Amino acid sequence: MKPVVLVPGWQNSGAGHWQSHWSRLPGAVRVEQDDWLWPKRQAWVDRLAETLTAQREPVLLAAHSLGCIAVAHLPLSLTPWIAGALLVAPADPERRGPLADFAPVPHHRHPWPSVLVASDNDPFCPIRLAGAYARAWGSRLVRLAGAGHINVESGHGEWPEGLALLRSLDTESTPA
Repeated sequence: MKPVVLVPGWQNSGAGHWQSHWSRLPGAVRVEQDDWLWPKRQAWVDRLAETLTAQREPVLLAAHSLGCIAVAHLPLSLTPWIAGALLVAPADPERRGPLADFAPVPHHRHPWPSVLVASDNDPFCPIRLAGAYARAWGSRLVRLAGAGHINVESGHGEWPEGLALLRSLDTESTPA
């Protein structure tokens, strides 16, 4: 599998989170932000860009929550570094004060293949908005029933189903 860059969301992902489990994959790199509590769009996107351009080959992104929105804000010039993206439980920065710097959310098609995973009861992003993101970004939408924010609190620790979705992107070569 291609190397994985993990893109956590607001407040980072704790020890039991699927991103923390996946950080042990060979070649995996986790984006580390300077401020997890008061995120600033430009700083987060710049750090993500630095992490991407430090890689030796195109990577798979595995983003959660606000990390998905940071991915959406990436400049198209970084496309050569991205082989695909798994976008899980995207945030809604237009409704949450601490995330407001990430609004408005870009609604342009990603030039890499992507899968957006959303839950019908995510307290941080209504399923209709997640569907709108998927359509705008050209992502394949995977809807989960009753999966909350797809994190430790909703029972998604190691989350092998998510890892299978990420691996499915490893073989794709055209946008979804």
